[in-house]
Amino acid sequence: MSKIDLIDNSWVDLVFEGKNHAYGAYQLRKETGKRNVQALLVMFAIALAIAIVVAVKGVVENAMKQDVAIEADVELSKLAEKKEAKAERKEEPKIEKVEVEKVKSSVKFTAPEIKKDSEVKPEEELKSQEDLSKTNTAIGAFDVKGNDEAAGEVLKAKEVIAQPEPPKEEEQKVFDYAEQMPSFPGGQGALNEYLSKTIRYPVAAEENGIQGRVIVQFVVEKDGSITDVRVVRSVDPSLDKEAVRVAKSMPRWIPGKQNGSAVRVKFTLPVSFRLQ
Repeated sequence: MSKIDLIDNSWVDLVFEGKNHAYGAYQLRKETGKRNVQALLVMFAIALAIAIVVAVKGVVENAMKQDVAIEADVELSKLAEKKEAKAERKEEPKIEKVEVEKVKSSVKFTAPEIKKDSEVKPEEELKSQEDLSKTNTAIGAFDVKGNDEAAGEVLKAKEVIAQPEPPKEEEQKVFDYAEQMPSFPGGQGALNEYLSKTIRYPVAAEENGIQGRVIVQFVVEKDGSITDVRVVRSVDPSLDKEAVRVAKSMPRWIPGKQNGSAVRVKFTLPVSFRLQ
């Protein structure tokens, strides 16, 4: 079998020799070589594009893996640093310290002197154990012996006892604003319902047609209790008194918090009195 040439179109003239060249089949076959070349170029371009995409994808994936590995190393190093920092923060236990300094011996040997009983003064008499227990003189625990005979030095012990840290006083500061303000159990709706059910309109104010809004201020303690209730805007003494009574009778609130710890927070509450 002869070798097929996809580009050479000389065979077309042989096939259509003596025939009508204006016929459509002749034109189609005449351009077969051109179409084959175009098809080969298109296939080559597609294959090249696919190869480039695969290569770029591989490079990007490798770069991403390296970034993830680096970030993981950084995170591990940060964790290690945090653990080391926590380990270094351990406070060393406080111990008693004893300071020692060199001093000249102050103990001197005194030869015994024999005296008559009538010459011995009362304060020089040897004390009994019972007399010693009644005296107010402090008896030391240190016994330092001298060595004057060798004209040397002795060590004088000075006891320095580490004083315990005084207990920290509980924080009594009252915050005007806190990161998490105190709230009535159940929210604002529950607070309004409680006020409407608890308030008893004073008879004198109702007969005189007195109404208005009394503003009271109080402190929500760390345990949610209400203290230091006072009126900051008055309407009428009877209405003021009722507003204070209602505020003091409220159940425990949810305390406010600062830096995650419960704190004392000042809270302002308006109490409205309206005649129907």
